[in-house]
Amino acid sequence: MAKIRTSSKKMKKASSPRVSKKTSKFQIPSWIESFKEFNKHTKAVNGEPTGYVVVLGASETHRALDLFKTHALSWQLEALNKNEREVTYFIGQQGPVWIFRPQSKGSAGHHGFIDEAQYSWARDQFGSLVSHFKVNQLKTIQMEFYGVSEAHQLGALVGFDMAAYNYRQFMDGKQLLDLPQVFLKTDSQAVSKDLIKEALGHARAVNLARHLVNLPPNELNPQSFADLAVKKIKWNSGFKVAVWDAKKLNQEGMGLHSSVGRGAEFGPSMVHIKYRPTKKSKLKPVAFVGKGITFDTGGLDLKPSSAMRLMKKDMGGAATVMGLALWASESQYPGPLDFYLALAENSVDGKSFRPSDVVTARNGLKVEIDNTDAEGRLVLADVLDVACTQKGSDEAEVVIDVATLTGAIKVGLGAEIAGLFSNDDALAQELSLAGQRAGDLNWRMPLYEKYWGEMSSPFADFKNSGGGFGGAITAALFLQRFVRGKKWAHLDIYSWADKAQGAVLSAGGNGQAVQCLIDFLNHRQKK
Repeated sequence: MAKIRTSSKKMKKASSPRVSKKTSKFQIPSWIESFKEFNKHTKAVNGEPTGYVVVLGASETHRALDLFKTHALSWQLEALNKNEREVTYFIGQQGPVWIFRPQSKGSAGHHGFIDEAQYSWARDQFGSLVSHFKVNQLKTIQMEFYGVSEAHQLGALVGFDMAAYNYRQFMDGKQLLDLPQVFLKTDSQAVSKDLIKEALGHARAVNLARHLVNLPPNELNPQSFADLAVKKIKWNSGFKVAVWDAKKLNQEGMGLHSSVGRGAEFGPSMVHIKYRPTKKSKLKPVAFVGKGITFDTGGLDLKPSSAMRLMKKDMGGAATVMGLALWASESQYPGPLDFYLALAENSVDGKSFRPSDVVTARNGLKVEIDNTDAEGRLVLADVLDVACTQKGSDEAEVVIDVATLTGAIKVGLGAEIAGLFSNDDALAQELSLAGQRAGDLNWRMPLYEKYWGEMSSPFADFKNSGGGFGGAITAALFLQRFVRGKKWAHLDIYSWADKAQGAVLSAGGNGQAVQCLIDFLNHRQKK
């Protein structure tokens, strides 16, 4: 078992948003880190196309009339003065102008769990602005806030940084090449340095998760994923990384995890990223487990080609957990945390596991393999057992797994809402509220025990899959057999944006569940 301790290092600041520099692949660049203050002493860039972005809180909407007078052409004023829309856009005397007047909306019901939050509204509004900046070839943006909440400010900054991410530019070292210089006007509502730092942490965590999902499977495999966690992520003090290779998995009796990765060129592994803050904490450990199937052919129960096309994203749960770990490192979270990556590739080979194999899990239960394409729950099961059997001060109070586990959940909830399963009502409510506040939604589904009968087997304790209906529920019931009665939650995610939307300006990994879990941990420390 290899253990690596990394030293604390300060984050480097970007010198300019338009300067391209070659960086380590996983040094996620930031646009908002380059934002500057603008005041009367700031020298304007002569001749450079400039845009103006102003956000007005409910008590400051009267400023819109003055803004119209300052920026609009004479023939525009009459129409603009009658305009009370939430977002007003026009081309003024000095360039394009966007004026935002966030309006309170009624609840959508459902106990408020799917209401749009201030943070998510600002994130998606400002994220979508970035494409307009590029279309208008703007070199400078002047941004002002008046009377808005910190949630609006935080969402706006995170949205900018999420929208700045582009996989191809990032891989070519040109991530920040086409983005304008942003000036925050100082005679408006100040944006604190702490808030910018907080936004940096959020955005880098989400963009890391997105980038990991976007990496092609010939580059990201169980071995390279583990190497990345050990060597390429700059962990701050308090972090240790341990890797259990295939030999160690076998020694630990992790038959389910080992079986899934047996047919691949690069064998399975488990990565444990352990964080213990340098200062004593009253908080008890929380453990996160991510499904990391770096590519899923379906195994011998081979998927059709159309279903296999996006299966590089089957490690989306592990990407989420890795992004969350990066956030904990950069924010120096005050409580103990454990992050586990259950890594394997489900491939086809003479050594691949077979339907009707009976495999023994780490907790001693025997599982009949009904379908080799129900492999994610197998790697999660053994790693969940590792997370749930830690002792003493390392014993987890709460265990949460994140996985691109079933297509059934997308059929029921669509691509944007994660399925939430939990054996604890209070924990489920905390996660649902966190998802709403972060605009990273989930919806609680039932752990309906009557469906468990579909998993019965005459040859083992149970099978790894059941009938055709309720597949997300039976998958969650399977995982529940491996949590040893711990407070546990399972997030069944899609992890992918099929099209550009909000702050995600291109199809690909979307970092689903990262923002929800950041909010969950932030509120947990305040309890």
